[in-house]
Formats: sequence, C-alpha cells, structure tokens
Amino acid sequence: MADNAPVDVIRSHQDDDRDSVTRSKSKHQNPQLQPEPDIDPGDKYKHDVPPDGGYGWVCVACVFWINAHTWGINSSYGVFLSYYLSHDVFPNTSALFYAFTGGLSISCALLVAPLATYFIQAFGTRLVVNLGVFFETLSLIGSSFATQKWHIFLSQGVCFGWGMGFLFVGSVGIAPQWFLKRRSFAMSITAAGSGLGGLIYSLAVGAIIPRFGLGWAFRILGIISCVVNLVCGNLLRDRNKLVGSRLTAFHFPLLRRPEFLLFLGWGIFSMLGYVALLFSVANFALSVGLTSHQGSIVSALLNLGQGLGRPFVGMFSDRLGRINIATFLTFMCGLFCLLIWIFADSMGVVCFFAVLVGTVAGTYWATVSPVLAEIIGLRDLPSGLSITWLALVPPCTVSEAIALQLRTNKLGGGVSYLNVQLFTGFVYIGASLCLWLVRGWKVGELERAQHRHESGAREDPLTNKDIPGGVRKDHPATVSSTAPSDGTVDAQIWAPFSLMPRMIAIKRV
Repeated sequence: MADNAPVDVIRSHQDDDRDSVTRSKSKHQNPQLQPEPDIDPGDKYKHDVPPDGGYGWVCVACVFWINAHTWGINSSYGVFLSYYLSHDVFPNTSALFYAFTGGLSISCALLVAPLATYFIQAFGTRLVVNLGVFFETLSLIGSSFATQKWHIFLSQGVCFGWGMGFLFVGSVGIAPQWFLKRRSFAMSITAAGSGLGGLIYSLAVGAIIPRFGLGWAFRILGIISCVVNLVCGNLLRDRNKLVGSRLTAFHFPLLRRPEFLLFLGWGIFSMLGYVALLFSVANFALSVGLTSHQGSIVSALLNLGQGLGRPFVGMFSDRLGRINIATFLTFMCGLFCLLIWIFADSMGVVCFFAVLVGTVAGTYWATVSPVLAEIIGLRDLPSGLSITWLALVPPCTVSEAIALQLRTNKLGGGVSYLNVQLFTGFVYIGASLCLWLVRGWKVGELERAQHRHESGAREDPLTNKDIPGGVRKDHPATVSSTAPSDGTVDAQIWAPFSLMPRMIAIKRV
C-alpha cells in the first residue's frame, strides 16, 4: 500500500483536473448552472462548526463524574498501597508486587484502548461505556472477597483497568467534539473530575478501612461507582459522524511524523513521573514520620490540587496557547519536585508540596486531547489517542515499581526517597523538552499556513511544497491546515537552525 501511495495521489490530481474541465464545459453550456465552490474533497469535514456549548456542557459534566469514579478511585490506590505495606494484608507479598498491581490498573486501561476504539466504530459509544461500568463494578466487588495476592492482582489490577479503559476511551473524545474556542477549558473541567474523585475517595478510603474493614471499602466504592457511571455514561452523546472521525485503532502513517513521535515522548516521560508521584506521596509521608492517616490526607491534598488546578490549566491554554501551557507547566512540575519535594520533612511542607504539585502534575491528562488535536487534527484524533494510550502502557506499568526500587535505607533507620524525587523531577523536565520541540514545529506550520493563505497557494502532498493558486485565499482550510497525514516529513521545517528560533518565538500555539 505504501509503495502505491504516490501513484494514487497523482491519479487523484489527474481526476481533479478532468473534473474541473468538465465543470468548466458544463458552465459554458448552461449559464444558469452555479459554479461549485473551490474546496478540496478532503476538507469536507473541516466545515463542521462545533456548537461551543449547548448539550456539550451536559457531556462535560458527565465525563467529569466518570473521571471522578474511574481515575479518581484509582488515585486512592496510594492509600490502599500504604495499608497493604503497613498491615501485611496478604502474607509473603513483596512491595514490588503491590507496585505492579497499582501500575497494572493504569496500563490495562490504556492497553484496552485499541479494542475500545474498534468497538466504538462497530457498536457505538454507549456499548463501550456500559462495558466499562460492568468491568469496574465487577472488579471492586470482586476485590472485597480477595483472600490471596493473585486475587487482588486480577481484580484491582487487570479487571479494574479494563473497566476504567472502556469508560475512559468511550468518553475522552466526546468533549472536544462539542467545543472549539473553549475546547481546552472544557477538557480541563472533565480532567478535574479525577482530581476531585481522588480527593474524595482518598479521604473516604482512609476513613472507611479502619471503621468497616478493607472488604466493605471495596463494596462501597463498587456500588457508588456503578450508579454514577451508569447514569452519566448513558447521557453522553458523541458527534463522530458530524466530525468525520476516523475510528481506526491504528493509523500507522502518524508514526512517520516526528511531531507525533515527540508528542508520544511527552506522554511517556510524563507518565513515568506522574504514576511515581501519585502512588508514592502517601508512603513518602510515612518515611518522614507521619501517620497513615496523615499520609491519606497528603494523598487527598495532591488530588485536591489536581481538581483545583486543571480548570485554570484549560482556561490559560485557550488564551495563551495549548502547547505553550502544556510545555511550561510540565517543566514547572519537574522543578517543584527538585526544589520542594526533596526538602519536604514536615507535615506542613509535605502538604504544601502536595497541593502545589497537584495543580501541575496532571497537566498531561488536562491537555492531551486539545494538544493532539492541534498536532494532527480532529479527524485523526481517535486513532492518535488510541496509539497514545498503547504507548503509555510500559511507563505506567513500571513507574511505581521503579520508584519503589529507587528507595534506599537511611543510616539511622527509615527509608530515603531522594532517588525517587530526582527521578520524578528529571523525567518531567524531559517530557517538557519533547513538547518544546513540537512547539517549534507548530510555529513553523502556522507560518507556512499563513504564507499559503496570503499567496493563495496549496501544499503538494508529494513534495510538501507550495503550489501557487491551488486554493482560494479566503478558503478557511488554508489557515487551519495541519501537516499531511500520509507520513511525509518536511526536512526544512525540522532543520535545527530554523527550528530553534521558532522554539523561543513568542507565539500563541
């Protein structure tokens, strides 16, 4: 297929020329025939204008509560982990096993993404969401009856991950379809749900386990999440047909685009830091002399920071540029880990760090869809997200295990988290560098699109160069065009001496 692609493009251009000649002849033969607008056939889906509100706000509220009862409940695993490690719930179980269980829930959620994308195409969004409700409820109720470590591995790890994955993939792409100017703000509100859910359920689990026991903590979570997710999931409405989404699990030409590979690098490094930070902070509190209850409070405060910070992340993203804000806040998260977390040695400082870092730690989840839409467009967004979730499986699986292995014993007794803090800070900074390079590419794309708009030219998909007079100057697609999805790479736009000035250019991207 790849070898025949250039021939198909040439043939399509020849067909377009014949069609234009036919239209010209028809116009002379019938003067009353109105000329057709000069619009590329491939741009027919670009004229759908999202309502920027309306029922979209209902969808935003539904996705908010779905995230609260999926990722929010998963965020409370740090409290479960602290309880497992301090009470020896399952004898002869290592800390590494518990770490893999927590990471497995996230990696399974991402691993099931291609299957969920296929099911959306074949059966619709509603079926996928309801499958997620079934698996998540089954996992939480099943966990309440676990008596051996492999029970918890399959229920709280694998099965919960499947439920969270179906719910997440079924809902994450809906809000961007309803918004244009306020897309990042809407997405940040939905992402804030995981922060609020993490806050609620970290405190709830910390209070329920001592009073009612581990089993009833799982049962209560299972019943509440089932009711909320079932109602919200069935109120969702997608706009896949209006947008013309390509609901393919893998659109492989995306993997030949450097900007998309760097976007994946941003996600991989971000997840290495995010999972390690999210699941380690409660147990870190114990290492500085705090109690298990205080550890659950610290974990809840981190999630409070996520809930409070993400709407502001989205608001500033819409105003100052989605790639700009995502790059800057990812870097700031790494800086906070290096400058504050390392020196946190009391309840006050640890709580301050948890709230502060929480506002920026989940920047990836608040901006992933809007940033990817800026890079590849709305039509390829489902496929791009599907590839993204699959790429995040390895880092989400091993991140907390790496964090536990990086812990060292102090000379006077206790555990030191210095290596974990350094690891988390530097991977976040590495993630920001990946997206900074994408910013340089995007600035170049906008400059080239503006040039085409002013000159009335269009881009040749074979050479990636401009063809004069290809598209009308007032054609809206010339301004909002993105790089071709056929895998071609513009070497000039990625040249270091032209890329670096654009990386530091003051632009809203």
